[in-house]
Amino acid sequence: MTVLLLEDEYPAAERLQRLLLQAAPEAHVLAVLDSVSSAVQWLSANPAPDLILSDIQLADGLSLDVFDQLVVRSPVIFTTAYDVYAIRAFKANSVDYLLKPVKLAELQAALTKLREWRTAPSETPTSLVSPATDKDETAHRLERLLDALPRPDRQYKTRFLVRSGEQLLPLAVSQVAWFQSRHETTTLATTDNRRFVVDYTLEQLESLLDPALFFRINRQFIAQLPAVQRLHPHFNGKLLLELQPTPSEEVLVSREKAGAVKQWLEG
Repeated sequence: MTVLLLEDEYPAAERLQRLLLQAAPEAHVLAVLDSVSSAVQWLSANPAPDLILSDIQLADGLSLDVFDQLVVRSPVIFTTAYDVYAIRAFKANSVDYLLKPVKLAELQAALTKLREWRTAPSETPTSLVSPATDKDETAHRLERLLDALPRPDRQYKTRFLVRSGEQLLPLAVSQVAWFQSRHETTTLATTDNRRFVVDYTLEQLESLLDPALFFRINRQFIAQLPAVQRLHPHFNGKLLLELQPTPSEEVLVSREKAGAVKQWLEG
C-alpha cells in the first residue's frame, strides 16, 4: 500500500509514520509534504497513491484546497485537531476523520474500513462513485461520520495541575500565557511569569485548548490571545511576535502562516 503523507509539523509526521508502520507494516510512504502547493505539484506529477493521510491545516492553507484544485482519486484519512471541517472533508474521498492526537487503535480501525470499502463496491467513498449510487447509503455514511465526532458543546481544558517543588498546583487556563516546546519538553508560562513543565506535547495541547483563545504560532509555541502584545514585520514576509511574558528566544511566524495568525488575532 502506497501512502502520501500531508503534514506540516515534523514531530506529528514522524509519529504518524510510526503509527502507520504498526497499523499497516505493508505501507510504503512515498513522500511527506507540508503545503498545499507541494501536494498539488506532487499529485499532478505522480500516479495516485493507494491512500492519502492528511492533516487539515498545512503550512500555506487547508489540505482541502488540494481537492478543490485537482481531481484526486485516492481515498483520504484526515487527521486534525479540529472537528469543524468534517462536512467538507466528507466530500473529498474521506475514509475517516481522526482527531489529534491520533491513537493507534483509531488508525487501525480507519485502515480496516478502507480495506472493507475496497472489497465492497457499495462502500466506496462517496466522491468515487457515480451519481446513481444509492442516496440512502451516502446519508448513512455521513451520519456515521458525524456520530463519531465530538459534540459541538465539547468542553475544552479549563485547568492544568502543575508541580511546584513537592506540591501540585491547579492553574486555570486563564492564567496561561503560552506554551513552548524545546528539547522534547513542554513549558507552560503563566501571565505572572512563572514557568512549569507539563506532560503534554504541543500536538496534544492543540486538541485540548479552545482554538478561539489559543493558536499554534509555530513549531515551538502555542500562545493565548492576551499574551500577544505586538507584531513586527520580519524578513521574507515573516512576523516577529512580542509575547508577554517575554520568552527566552524570538517567536517568529512563517510567511505561510502569517495570514492565519492575523486572522486569529482579528477574531
